[in-house]
Amino acid sequence: MGSASDGSHGDGRQYPGTTFLQSMKGSSVRRAQCVGSSMASGVAVFPPMAVNSYLGDKSSFVENISTFNCTTVTSSASLKACDNTRKTPLSAGSHHARSAFKLRTPQTGYSVTSSSAVSSYSAATVIVAVVEGRGLARGEIGMASIDLKNPEVILSQFADNTTYAKVITKLKILTPLEIIMSNTACDKGNTTKLFNLITENFKNVTFTTVQRKYFNETKGLEYIEQLCTSEFSTVLMEVQSKYYCLAAVGALLKYVEFIQNSVYAPKSLKICFQGSEQTAMIDSTSAQNLELLVNNRDSRNGHTLFGVLNYTRTPGGSRKLRSNILEPLVDIETINTRLDCVQELLQDEELFFSLQSVISRFLDTEHLLSNLVQIPKQDTDKAADSKITNLISLKHTLDLVDPLKVALRNCKTPLLKAYYTSLEDTRFGVILEKIKTVINDDTRYTKGCLNMRTQKCYAVKPNINEFLDIARRTYAEIVDDIAGMITQLSEKYNLPFRTSFSTTRGFFIQMNTDGISLPNGQLPSEFIKVTKIKNAYSFTSADLIKMNERCQESLREIYHMSYLVICKLLGEIYEHIHCLYKLSDTVSMLDMLLSFAHACTLSDYVRPEFTDTLAIKQGWHPILEKISVTKPVSNNSYITEGSNFVIITGPNMSGKSTYLKQLALCQIMAQIGSYVPAEYASFRIAEQIFTRIGMDDDIETNSSTFMKEMKEITYIVQNANDKSLIIIDELGRGTSTEEGIGICFAVCEYLLNLKAFILFTTHFLELCHLDTLYPNVENNHFEVQHVRNGIGNREKISYTYILSKGHTEEKNYGLKAAEVSSLPPSVLLDAKEIVTQIIKQTLKNQRNTPEALRQKAAYHLATRLVQTARNSRLEPDSLRIYLAGLKKRYEADCLAAGQVQIETEK
Repeated sequence: MGSASDGSHGDGRQYPGTTFLQSMKGSSVRRAQCVGSSMASGVAVFPPMAVNSYLGDKSSFVENISTFNCTTVTSSASLKACDNTRKTPLSAGSHHARSAFKLRTPQTGYSVTSSSAVSSYSAATVIVAVVEGRGLARGEIGMASIDLKNPEVILSQFADNTTYAKVITKLKILTPLEIIMSNTACDKGNTTKLFNLITENFKNVTFTTVQRKYFNETKGLEYIEQLCTSEFSTVLMEVQSKYYCLAAVGALLKYVEFIQNSVYAPKSLKICFQGSEQTAMIDSTSAQNLELLVNNRDSRNGHTLFGVLNYTRTPGGSRKLRSNILEPLVDIETINTRLDCVQELLQDEELFFSLQSVISRFLDTEHLLSNLVQIPKQDTDKAADSKITNLISLKHTLDLVDPLKVALRNCKTPLLKAYYTSLEDTRFGVILEKIKTVINDDTRYTKGCLNMRTQKCYAVKPNINEFLDIARRTYAEIVDDIAGMITQLSEKYNLPFRTSFSTTRGFFIQMNTDGISLPNGQLPSEFIKVTKIKNAYSFTSADLIKMNERCQESLREIYHMSYLVICKLLGEIYEHIHCLYKLSDTVSMLDMLLSFAHACTLSDYVRPEFTDTLAIKQGWHPILEKISVTKPVSNNSYITEGSNFVIITGPNMSGKSTYLKQLALCQIMAQIGSYVPAEYASFRIAEQIFTRIGMDDDIETNSSTFMKEMKEITYIVQNANDKSLIIIDELGRGTSTEEGIGICFAVCEYLLNLKAFILFTTHFLELCHLDTLYPNVENNHFEVQHVRNGIGNREKISYTYILSKGHTEEKNYGLKAAEVSSLPPSVLLDAKEIVTQIIKQTLKNQRNTPEALRQKAAYHLATRLVQTARNSRLEPDSLRIYLAGLKKRYEADCLAAGQVQIETEK
């Protein structure tokens, strides 16, 4: 690991060490100044109880207890350079950090279904630590993240360029609640570029800066050794020399322990290292353009790719689907394994419905795990309530293992068989038996706050704790007394009272007023806190409030004594609990695969193949299909290495942008293991998907339409490789025609050097002549028809939305579109005359030379022969016929070139 004395490793690189920022010891904290921030005093310090961390690092902890200052700000605009150094009251920061997280990390309650594409992720729960190398190692990034509802730590380390595109993309995918960085990143008057970029891109995220010395790779490695469960201990081999991700995880876990006021049990966390090479990269702008998660017109509706595919029944399945859409797979074997599962689910109806029935009964297993592996630093009423609920949820989850095994018993595909085998883990039975020695067999997770409260009260078996039995009898008597009192009041006033319950009010009285006439239209005076909603009254009385207080005291006693019994039980089952990680993965993956199969049953999707060619027969737009009353128009697509650059032309509103998005969405669907909307589909794996779509100014970054275009195209040019899928829609429209054409030509020629698959739509018909210079350029266009209107015999354009070969022959379609608008006829007439004059002055288009046509014919023949050699599965006779066809096509192209030469010589 190198010397820890100066943080360097002898090669000029500055690695995070134990003595970073020595000058900051015991001094003030550098903070990011937020415009008008009400959180200016947001400095947090560890409370004394945090010293008792079981990790045993008390020396460094106690020594710097007064200097572990973490400045917390919410970025409301691009954070300015830290011009001011302020000392703020420590107590204020401590209160802020604690109270904020109490609101954001609910410990109880599980959502069984995930109904909304957007609302599922409106409450972020991920905390991320980011650190960058210094000196020669600048650009080397370490990241660590943990979801407070899922006990999985994800580590990553990668080299990024000066745009920090990978960092921003990864953070966008994680949707963090809070980002932790070193306070040296925003030193006085010297903020780093990374810090500025992150704060600009995450304006609604809380930022916390801690002293650089807490980004310590040695402590990070210790955390992993002590907290990582044995099943995932191989991560140590992957990260032991990755100093930056180790430094990030060191700061992250120390901070999470503080704000959660609890520590993680030893050997309880799933810790994984994710390299950027395992999944395809989709930058945040492309994800937004393609409407993968959020609809651009209305963020509340489900007209997105996530909405199209999301038929998941569990929160874990919904999260799995979301992460896969943002980071599709690149390994063909893994993708085909998933497709095999979807195929079996579609073919075996009994398997589909039995699995769906069992999966829908699972709770949020990941959230449950997260709560189980945390040990509260203080025994509070809330901690007791939470642990009892968690144990009941754990019993409920383990009771579903056998039904899930039964559903998977006769499956045939390798992945489903592997899931069945993983469910045969004996630890499930061991944990359940231990639970059943303490917990009543009929205790189960139920909906309804009163039902669940009753389950928690009587969860622990009788005769295990004598005082618990007495407390429960007392509680039952009080509840009976409350019911009796309400019955007596009902008889006393001859009114139809009924007992109701809520978590906030406890027991109260409700009455329906239908057919009831109250004296003077009011309830008797002894009733207080009266509320009326429609025809129902809700109220209570002073005696009932006192009874509720007695009930709560009795309940606290029950919870406390049950908690002591449950803590002892949890201590016995902790060593076996890691099998739940596999169960969680199994449930979420099965849920996602069932969701894919469900989507297929609602539409005629087809299983994709993976070759070196993008070939789609009669494909359509999956989101448009969901919106439209009729099925969208289908189109064919064909892109190969030999014809990898497709220029698409056509009038406005003819379907160009929709077609581009359709191809990208189908590519993503295929790479996550879903069937795709087409009659046949073959894809080449895309390692990156880039889009440049839309023509809007960006007020937030003060970027004009043209500047926004240039930023997006610069990002594509700098990051694209031979395995990219690039979609460019309407480049150069934000500047003059001449400059726009020039930029488009230059960008096209640069991208033509790559073997990336590129689709380029344009209204600059001059670009269509690129096919005379480059044989790998293909021209396509969207057809339109001209229809004469009976009224006034006016001609109008009818859109077919059909893609055809060649460039569009339409002229002046902008003027035809303008005629439909309310422009004055005189303006339209002038416009037509001016266009006619400009066309006369324009130089004649470059013509194909005979030699260029011959070279193009030879090129196309060669690429098709190579493609046939790689991918053909034809029988010998069929192959012979296909090759003869290629020969005829080549001869026809050569003949056409000869004809052009004859005409030229004339």
